[in-house]
Amino acid sequence: MTSVTLRQLWSLVENTQAAFLLGQDDASLVTWLLDRLSEQQALESMESEWLGDYIRSKTSLIRDLAEQR
Repeated sequence: MTSVTLRQLWSLVENTQAAFLLGQDDASLVTWLLDRLSEQQALESMESEWLGDYIRSKTSLIRDLAEQR
């Protein structure tokens, strides 16, 4: 997972409507974010797996950020 990928992830979180992020369960949120990122750049299976783990570990932070908007 590169710094560019991480920047893209957090930019995606920032630019997605808060209500949408808050309305998803954890699994759906992770899947949706991974799908959007894979549309922006090709993700190898290992990178996708690491990124999925990273997003799962950050779902609370993502929801906290969305609630603050």
